[in-house]
Amino acid sequence: MTTSEACAVAHGDAPADVPDRTLVAVFASPVARYLLAYAADLGYRTLLVDPDADRDGETTFPDLDEHTDVVVTDHHRPELGEVLRDALAGRSRWIGVLGNPRHPGPHVEMLAALGVPETEVARVHRPVGLNIGSRTPPEIAIATLAGLIAERTGRPGGFAF
Repeated sequence: MTTSEACAVAHGDAPADVPDRTLVAVFASPVARYLLAYAADLGYRTLLVDPDADRDGETTFPDLDEHTDVVVTDHHRPELGEVLRDALAGRSRWIGVLGNPRHPGPHVEMLAALGVPETEVARVHRPVGLNIGSRTPPEIAIATLAGLIAERTGRPGGFAF
């Protein structure tokens, strides 16, 4: 897209060329609620998956294809290993787990216990999103989506152009 085309889109004078993409948020959580709302505004098809039938969302993954990004929004849930194993079995483009980068991700041990090969475990990104100092659910959702956009477009994120 040229600069003039980008300006036309930004001013509402031309439609945006939105690529085919899906965002699956895993586990009903405050971050998932914002993540799905903001992702829909960005043109993603969105889906919530939560294996607990008493919570909102689908209980199992749909077919995950190369246009799908999966974001696990709670790393404390006991189903974390099984959910990630199932996500890794699909063809999703990207899989990530929210969590503090100063603490080891519990998913590594859980996946190893389920017999998931290290090469597959390495496909799971943690931490996710841009480092903007986010603390609240809406900020975490924005940082996560900004990171996904930067990664998809091959950009570093931040203020480097």
